[in-house]
Amino acid sequence: MKRVYAFGEGNAKMRDLLGGKGANLAEMTSLGFPVPQGFTISTQACLEYLEEAKGLKTELKDEIAEAVSHLEEISGKTFNDPEKLLLVSVRSGAKISMPGMMDTILNLGLNDENVLKLAQITNNERFAYDCYRRLLQMYGNVVYEIDMAKFEKILKQVKLDNHLHYDYELTAEHLKGIVKDYQAIYQEELNHPFPQDVYQQIYAAVEAVFKSWNNQRAIVYRRLNNIPDDLGTAVNIQEMVFGNSGETSGTGVLFTRNPANGKHELYGEYLTNAQGEDVVAGIRTPVSINRLRDQFPNIYQQIIELTEKLEKHYSDMQDIEFTIEDKKLYILQTRNGKRTAQAAVKIAVDFVNEGILSPDQALLTINPESLHTLLHPAFDPNALNQAELVSKLGLPASPGAATGQIVFDAVTAKEWADAGKSVILVRHETSPEDIVGMNSANGIVTSQGGMTSHAAVVARGMGKCCVAGCSELDINEDKKTLSYPGGQLNEGDIISVDGTTGCLYIGEIPTVAGGANEDLDKVLEWSRQHAQLAIRMNAETASDIENGLRFGAVGIGLVRTEHMFFQEDRLIAIRKFLLAKNPADRQTSLDAIRNFQTEDFSHIFELMQEKPVVVRLLDAPLHEFLPHGQNEIKQVAKQLQIDASELSDRVQSMKEVNPMMGHRGCRMGMSYPDLYIMQAEAVIRSAMKVAKDGVKVKPEIMIPLVSSQAELIHLKAKIKEHLENVLKQEKVSMEFTVGVMVETPRACLIADQLANDAEFFSFGTNDLTQLTFGYSRDDAGKFLNQYLDQGILKDDPFQTIDTFAVKELVEIAVERGRSVKENLKIGVCGELGGDPRSIEHFHQVGLSYVSCSPYRVPIAQLAAAQSAIKNV
Repeated sequence: MKRVYAFGEGNAKMRDLLGGKGANLAEMTSLGFPVPQGFTISTQACLEYLEEAKGLKTELKDEIAEAVSHLEEISGKTFNDPEKLLLVSVRSGAKISMPGMMDTILNLGLNDENVLKLAQITNNERFAYDCYRRLLQMYGNVVYEIDMAKFEKILKQVKLDNHLHYDYELTAEHLKGIVKDYQAIYQEELNHPFPQDVYQQIYAAVEAVFKSWNNQRAIVYRRLNNIPDDLGTAVNIQEMVFGNSGETSGTGVLFTRNPANGKHELYGEYLTNAQGEDVVAGIRTPVSINRLRDQFPNIYQQIIELTEKLEKHYSDMQDIEFTIEDKKLYILQTRNGKRTAQAAVKIAVDFVNEGILSPDQALLTINPESLHTLLHPAFDPNALNQAELVSKLGLPASPGAATGQIVFDAVTAKEWADAGKSVILVRHETSPEDIVGMNSANGIVTSQGGMTSHAAVVARGMGKCCVAGCSELDINEDKKTLSYPGGQLNEGDIISVDGTTGCLYIGEIPTVAGGANEDLDKVLEWSRQHAQLAIRMNAETASDIENGLRFGAVGIGLVRTEHMFFQEDRLIAIRKFLLAKNPADRQTSLDAIRNFQTEDFSHIFELMQEKPVVVRLLDAPLHEFLPHGQNEIKQVAKQLQIDASELSDRVQSMKEVNPMMGHRGCRMGMSYPDLYIMQAEAVIRSAMKVAKDGVKVKPEIMIPLVSSQAELIHLKAKIKEHLENVLKQEKVSMEFTVGVMVETPRACLIADQLANDAEFFSFGTNDLTQLTFGYSRDDAGKFLNQYLDQGILKDDPFQTIDTFAVKELVEIAVERGRSVKENLKIGVCGELGGDPRSIEHFHQVGLSYVSCSPYRVPIAQLAAAQSAIKNV
């Protein structure tokens, strides 16, 4: 197995083997760019090393030695040569860029003898010892894990003793003393000196970079950016060029376009008489790349020409590292530049206009998840840096930024909001009864629950920012206090909530609003043209629907009817129905509920016009509609004019040990068929009402939580019989369909049976995941982070589809359902319908549509387009 490749042997297509950096260095070498020569040790060699954990193989060492000989030959320099001294850098380079996450060592090859040779060759003793002290510092930290602070303490003390501010003010004599002190650290910490043998330096450095693949910051970065753990990193060993060799030298980093806003302009910084680490570490303040035009006009012009060539060659905005050594330019690295969402959409549109990319190619350059920053307000980054942190342990459940006064219950939230105050609703966890307060609040914070908890799902649907499961908060809803590690907050205190990061801050932080964006509109237009999956929205309120339509949703995939019952008058009606003692009282309650529901559905159909709408019949566990606690029971008993003790007994009798797996969904429909029939009638009467205004609606009625064909046959027969009688009485002809929400493993396995009677399927991925894993989606946040940290789970299955079991259940259901009805319409209306990685799987499975919260519609549109483009 070949493990080492000279830059001249590779190309840009070898990213898997050479990593992004190595592949790009090889590509630039083949294009004739001014790249210092070197070689790349492959990702396969890294994986081999990590698997065996026995040090570098003899075969690998032999290949490295051979590659060094080749490098010496083509550079005309050798290690230990008194006239043409070779020094190298050792850098990591994974397939997917992970800036700053792994380790780098510069000036490798220096030792006590070679530093004297370098001083003589360059006639610059200060420069030589500056390079040596940098090597000692980096090598000690990276290879031997010596605390960097031990080196920095010595450096800082020398500058203090000599009244110096900057490293470049240190003289050769200062640096010689620092080198001796640094070498003493090796002896003290390791009980052996810094290695003088150059090959020993190289082999240990390569091992250190391999190991850095599994350092904590790299692991966290991979998890945050959905990068697989099994890629490994390549190691690039490259001839050193020196930006710190005098005032005609320098180093810098630049982007070919502005990464903040996408403008077509060079964006970057450089330093004279410095090495690359100085720019990154912030030791000195760099100057704008535009100043280079005045200082080195010829080099500036050369950079302009090179950046244009690189951008066109890679068809993407480039992030470039360069060094100037005695007025000669070298390109050390290029990679596709990371950018804000605003920049990403502008660059994509500009590249199409400039003929660099086609629309489908441009769509692939944008991260779908990043779009939320264009749709929601965000905190001003400058103000955020100065803010006092309350917690950073919350889950970023719904993006956006909000500031307001803390309130601890939904009633107060509504009262304060109605009085013109901005409020943040803080709860242990929310329930459907909190819906009015949630709607009134600017933001929502919970100490319990996960990314698919009630608070998270509802907040995303409302487009409100939410931080969930912030476990270090001690919330006392009775005393109206919030304790956190740094102190205590009371009701009325102001906090700021960052739903994009999961962080909470004290006080008010200014926000920057997302406004109209013509570039985003163009990107979404292209997305809709390329996507094969239709994108619907989960919505039932006017504001949700208007937002979803604004973003281009083609229909509603889920109307949650239970959300409509928590306004006070409707809650009273449903409670009267559930507690009624005789059929007459029950029918009176049903008539009232039907009138409410007819009004609700009419508004929805009027807004949606002829676009499809799926109405899910009632799904919430019954106990959610009943009062909790003796005070509320007394209050409700008074409202309903019944005895409080009798009500207490009824509430107790309906209480369930495990309500999420209990008396809900179609099981409630089986127990209370009149309730489902009433809801279905309200749907049809609403459709008839808007039809009089010329709106042709074809309602889609969905029965939730079906697990047997018998349930479906029984409920569908009752619903269809009643609706056909209503249409006959009204002398109206209207099409409607009855489908099922597939959200249990059993439903997936009997999908062929269900397809005999169901006219459409829609996967409820929240419950399907919950029931497949046996995890409570509201409680799993207490242990999922640990599972992710320890690698027990690769992803949170409530955020990205589990490809081992849940995806297979979806595939089985699709295959079996369509074996009965070839053109069966099948969608997704759970939270995974808005997740880009899950959407790619749904595209591959061949679903008809996905449905998600309104503010995720643009994300889903782009993800669906990318899935279609990538899977042609």
